[in-house]
Amino acid sequence: MFLFDYIVNLSIFSLFVSTPLVIRSFMNLKPLKQQNLWVGLYAGSVSVILVLMSVKQQGYAYDIRYAPVILMFAYLGPVGGLITGFFALSVRLLSSGNWLPAIGGWVLIMLVFCFLHVAFSRRQLTPLRRSIAFSGAYMILYFATVVGFRILVNKPFFHLQYLLFVILGVILGSLLIESNERLRRIITDRNYMEKTLEARESQYRLIADHTSDLILLMDKTYAIRYFSPSHGSVLGYQSLALDDCTALFKIICTDDADKFKRTIARIFADKHSHSMEIRFRHKEGHLIAFDTLCKPVEGDDGAIEYIVMISRDISERKKAEGILLQSEKLAVIGELAAGVAHEIRNPLTTIKGFLQLYKAENPSIKYSDLLIDELERIEMITCELLTMAKPQAVMQVRTDVKDLIEHTLEFLTPQTLLHNIEFRRDYAGTAFPMTCVKDQMKQVFLNVLKNAIESMPGGGEIRIGLHRESDHACLISIRDQGCGIPDELIDRLGQPFYSLKEKGTGLGLMISHKIIKQYHGSIAYESKLNEGTLVEIRLPLAD
Repeated sequence: MFLFDYIVNLSIFSLFVSTPLVIRSFMNLKPLKQQNLWVGLYAGSVSVILVLMSVKQQGYAYDIRYAPVILMFAYLGPVGGLITGFFALSVRLLSSGNWLPAIGGWVLIMLVFCFLHVAFSRRQLTPLRRSIAFSGAYMILYFATVVGFRILVNKPFFHLQYLLFVILGVILGSLLIESNERLRRIITDRNYMEKTLEARESQYRLIADHTSDLILLMDKTYAIRYFSPSHGSVLGYQSLALDDCTALFKIICTDDADKFKRTIARIFADKHSHSMEIRFRHKEGHLIAFDTLCKPVEGDDGAIEYIVMISRDISERKKAEGILLQSEKLAVIGELAAGVAHEIRNPLTTIKGFLQLYKAENPSIKYSDLLIDELERIEMITCELLTMAKPQAVMQVRTDVKDLIEHTLEFLTPQTLLHNIEFRRDYAGTAFPMTCVKDQMKQVFLNVLKNAIESMPGGGEIRIGLHRESDHACLISIRDQGCGIPDELIDRLGQPFYSLKEKGTGLGLMISHKIIKQYHGSIAYESKLNEGTLVEIRLPLAD
């Protein structure tokens, strides 16, 4: 009968211990203010129920009311423990007699437990170890009370049975609390890790979605597993076929495919990162140069499972390198041109002078005019070399772009009549003020218009347009109906000694580019074979 009653008490006690823990696990409740007080009141209520279900033996009531008292002292300290103990003592005194041993034992236990709590706090013992120590102290105090008040001293088995079930109650309560706390910590850690992973994933996704670099994840079969949205803004591909082994090679330049495969094979072999310069094909067909870093990602077995490709557009860098190379080339050519021009001009002047003198004395000499023309051509080339070699001391004046164009057209009119070419003017406005050196700007217009005339041996029209693009800039457009220029050669226009004409020096457009750049302007070309060429010159205007 005793065994059944104790088991019932243990079951009810376990239920009351686990109920708030289960509720807490399902509900994300905030920590209670004055937690010791409220939990002490709840534990006191549990002890009241345990006392009401106590076992009666020869006028004495035996229960496990001290199990919640021990747990309260172990986990929440003396405040909750004293409240729980007061409830247990009060209902014990109201439900049965023998007050003296009950009160005496309670006072002794409370005093010792308070002293032990202070000692345990200094040693920083864990709640579980405290519950074990309090249980041991309770057993000693219980036997002292039994012996001191001569309570059923002839029934040691009964007392052992009672202590056993009290200790079992403490053990069950401790296990329930510790398991719940451990589970709560696991869940809290897991939630924290999930939130951290989500935050990091969000950060990485934010970086990947807004970077201008191309980020691509490829497996060992060359199949694409991930590609960043920047592929759409940079290359025009809004989507690439995932798990397709051929999709990647559709955007890599055919000439660079073998180099790409060799680099990837080397990464799989030595398991180190490698960089390479490859060209990707834009959706519209043109190629863009990229500096690509390939980093291997190893799996659990140490083998490479994926390769992360991070590609950066280096078109602007290539252009800057080209400009730097061009500047260095011009500097070298300038120094060379200055030296050559000076060395040529002195003997050239002598030859030209004696040839003119010889012609005057012998008018009938054959080819004298041709020789003088060629000497003048050589002299013109040396003058262009000197112009290219170093800046001239010039005076800038305020003039009108329209007047400069008209003077140039007037100068070229005899040549256009010979080639059956007509100038068509399209001026939008009357005033285009500019501060410049007149002769320099005339030379620019002269070089461009002469190229247009020479590209039209069969005659035709040359349209000259002039209008303001803004209050501080104007656009001069010159469109001919000549033979046109191949697309692959347009980028080379303006390079020194590069000319499409049979007898061209390649210096005219180069000097024109230099002059336009000097005034912070720009020049651009559009051309179609057998249809003609459009030259657009943008120049800043004066206030």
